[in-house]
Amino acid sequence: MGIAMLARWLSLIISVMVLLGCAPQAQDSQLQLIQERGVLRVGTLLGPSTYFLDQERDAGLEYVLARAFADDLGVELEMVPRYSVTALFNLLQNNEVDILAAGLDRTAQREQSMRFGPPYQVVEQKVVFKQGSRTRPRSLEDIEAELVVMQGSSHDEYLQQVTDDFPELPWRTTDEHDANELLEQVVRGDLAYTIADTNTLDIKRRYYPDLSVAFTVRENVDIAWALKKDLDASLYAEVIGFFGQLRNSGQLAQLIDQHFGHVASFNYVDTSLFIQAVENKLPRYRELFEKHAGTLDWRLLAAISYQESLWNPRAVSPTGVRGLMMLTLPTAQQMGVQSRLNPEESIRGGARYVEQMIDRIPARIRHPDRLWFALAAYNIGLGHLEDARVLTQQQGADPDRWIDVRKRLPLLRQKRFYRQTRYGFARGDEPVRYVGNIRRYYDTLVWLDERGRIPSSPLIIALPENSADEVN
Repeated sequence: MGIAMLARWLSLIISVMVLLGCAPQAQDSQLQLIQERGVLRVGTLLGPSTYFLDQERDAGLEYVLARAFADDLGVELEMVPRYSVTALFNLLQNNEVDILAAGLDRTAQREQSMRFGPPYQVVEQKVVFKQGSRTRPRSLEDIEAELVVMQGSSHDEYLQQVTDDFPELPWRTTDEHDANELLEQVVRGDLAYTIADTNTLDIKRRYYPDLSVAFTVRENVDIAWALKKDLDASLYAEVIGFFGQLRNSGQLAQLIDQHFGHVASFNYVDTSLFIQAVENKLPRYRELFEKHAGTLDWRLLAAISYQESLWNPRAVSPTGVRGLMMLTLPTAQQMGVQSRLNPEESIRGGARYVEQMIDRIPARIRHPDRLWFALAAYNIGLGHLEDARVLTQQQGADPDRWIDVRKRLPLLRQKRFYRQTRYGFARGDEPVRYVGNIRRYYDTLVWLDERGRIPSSPLIIALPENSADEVN
């Protein structure tokens, strides 16, 4: 934990002690009222970085955190979603919710009316425009067309604060569109500029690679839960204790990595080519991925295949692996594959091999870490993966967490580390990139599929030329 973050936490703890000491004890506290009600009411914003429905199941970082907090309190959870910040704040002020968990930026203006919990994410705020639509501006002075932000947002607050410095800046607010919709308007060319937090922007750029960053307007912006300021500190104290436990146990870092760790790095060319391949190549093989996925999500299987071969059934590597799933000859024989160049056989064999890798990962390791370990093993082999897990344990970290093991995998390139291992040298940085890429491709496929943006076409199962040379 950084010194600045530690100072903020200590300040919060002292504030809670003072508030608890001064609070009247005659009536039930806010915490007692929640426990008597048996329900924690949490206001949130709908969006991919906060709260959404995934195949009709609650999902998103804020939901996962709120669910864990409600479980800690021993009560049920009621998520109360809204589309605008103004509507969200009204919920809190009218006592219709107990907490706001919505990826809220902590600002001085908001702290006048709300009490913020410990920061659990730090983001930057960027001015965004469509790539190729105009010359990239370097500052607010260069903004020549309208900049639109969500009404009541921290971006709205910021622009109000700098209006005197930039009197010619053309900007306005809207309560008709949320941050995600504003980004989509930029992509369509309906809007010149908006401002976005990096956690939202990083996710959105997976589907809309033409979203381009002009410049940063704010750095080191804390994200935190908000509570009503004029109530007692009983619930506030529980929030601080909850996040302290999450941070100290490593669970908070793991959850943030699970939701955002794989999207922070962005490559315009790679993302653009992937979107094109989804439209032009994936429809040929979609039915095969669905048919042979088994216990896997077909979209995960498709993501693995793209990482392996770019959905090229005749792909061949210098090391001799080939086909849509880039199987080695021994693996193909083990999986009963007669021709690695046959799309259906390759997909069937690859799916069974991934399932086999998952089964060989210790059952005590929870999802999704177990899956990430299995994918790393698919890429580098179980032996080298186990070497990295042993190194992780020797260095005092958790060998059952991908976030810890992926930091040690690259050490297998260094002699002073690999000489201690059973299986020796390995290009350990490759499975780290491999797993990260698959996570990005998979999340993008899920998003596109749920919006009906993956085209369908007749099943193509024709064998490539010379496919028979794979027999034996």
